[in-house]
Amino acid sequence: MISSLPSTSTFQLPTSIPPPTKTLTLITPNSISHQFTCKKPIKNTSFKIQSSPSSHMIEKETAETHRPDTFLRDSDGGPSTEAGSIRARFEKMIREAQDSVCAAIEAADGGAKFKEDVWSRPGGGGGISRVLQDGAVWEKAGVNVSVVYGVMPPEAYRAANPANAAENGNFKPEPVPFFAAGVSSVLHPKNPFAPTLHFNYRYFETDARKDAPGAPRSWWFGGGTDLTPAYIFEEDVKHFHTVQKNACDKFDPSFYPRFKKWCDDYFYIKHRNERRGLGGIFFDDLNDYDQEMLLSFATECANSVVDAYIPIIERRKDTPFTDKHKAWQQLRRGRYVEFNLVYDRGTTFGLKTGGRIESILVSLPLTARWEYDHQPEEGSEEWKLLDACINPKEWV
Repeated sequence: MISSLPSTSTFQLPTSIPPPTKTLTLITPNSISHQFTCKKPIKNTSFKIQSSPSSHMIEKETAETHRPDTFLRDSDGGPSTEAGSIRARFEKMIREAQDSVCAAIEAADGGAKFKEDVWSRPGGGGGISRVLQDGAVWEKAGVNVSVVYGVMPPEAYRAANPANAAENGNFKPEPVPFFAAGVSSVLHPKNPFAPTLHFNYRYFETDARKDAPGAPRSWWFGGGTDLTPAYIFEEDVKHFHTVQKNACDKFDPSFYPRFKKWCDDYFYIKHRNERRGLGGIFFDDLNDYDQEMLLSFATECANSVVDAYIPIIERRKDTPFTDKHKAWQQLRRGRYVEFNLVYDRGTTFGLKTGGRIESILVSLPLTARWEYDHQPEEGSEEWKLLDACINPKEWV
C-alpha cells in the first residue's frame, strides 16, 4: 500500500521485477483506491493516477481569531434559527462546562493560564481547544469542545458505534453522514499524590446512509468521568465516586452501578490485564431513554466535575514526594498512553475521520515512563494501586 500521496500521484516501479502475484493497490488521501494487476515484468514504467475531487471525511479546520456564538449550521440552531434544538442546547451546555472547568483549574494552579485555539470548518462546525502546560499544579491540562459535521467510512462508524454495526450483518460500505458535539478533558497534575482526571460528554447523530435515503436518523449520548491516581487515598476515591453516584441517582438508581461497571470494563488494558485507573462512570450509545432526560443527565454529570475533583486536588497538590513516587506516577502515565492509543474509541474515531490531531492527542501527558518488567513490591503502596486496577472495588 502506498499512502500519503497527493490526489495526483506518480510513482515508478524498478526495472526487472518478477511478475507480481498480488494486486497493487494505491490509496490516495481521499481514500480512493486504485488497483492494478500485472502479469508481465514491468520496465521503468510510471503510472499517473488522477483521482476525482472528493470531500474529506471531515473538512480541514481553519484557525479563527475569536469565539463565535455557535458552531452550528443555521439549519441546526445557528443564529438565524430557533435555538431550542437538542444540538443547540447541547453545544451551549458543553461550552459552559468548558468555561467552568477551566476557571476552576486556573484557580487551583494559582498563576498559569490556558492557551486557547479556536477553529472552524467551511461546511459548518468547529471547536475551542484549551491547554495549560507546566503550571505550578498542572503538568498538562486540556479542555476541548467540538461541534463536527462529516461523513464516516464504515470502519469509523464501527469505531463510533460498534454495537449497531455488529447487529447489522448486512452493513454496506457506504459513507454515513454524521454530527457530533462534545466536551472532552484530561487533567494531569504534577504531584504524584494528586490523581489524573478524565471526563467526556458527547452527543452523536447519524443521518441516513447514502445507499438508504429516507432511513431514520440515529442518535445517542455518551460520556463519563473517571479517576486515575498513582496512589490510593480512600477518602479521595470515596468522595469522587459519591459525587458520581449522587448525579446518577437523580435520574435512575440503576445508573451508578450500571455505569460504574461499564467504566471498569471500558478502561481495561487487555494486554496488561488491568484497568487504567479506579473508575467512575461511563456510558455510550445511550438512546433507550427520553432525549430530554438524557440531555439533563449529561448536563448534571458535566456540572459535577468540579465538585468531584477540585477538593481532591486541593488536598494533595502540595504533598511532599520523592523521586520514587514520581517514577511510579510516570509508569502509570505510560499505562494511560497505552490505553488511549490502542483502545480508546474517541481517539480511534478521530484518527479514522481525519479530525484535528492536536485536539485528539491532547489527552496524552507531557511525560511518561516504561521500564522493562517492572513489578512493585507486594504490600507496598504501589502494589495496592496495581491490585485495585486488576481487581476493581466498590467504593460506595
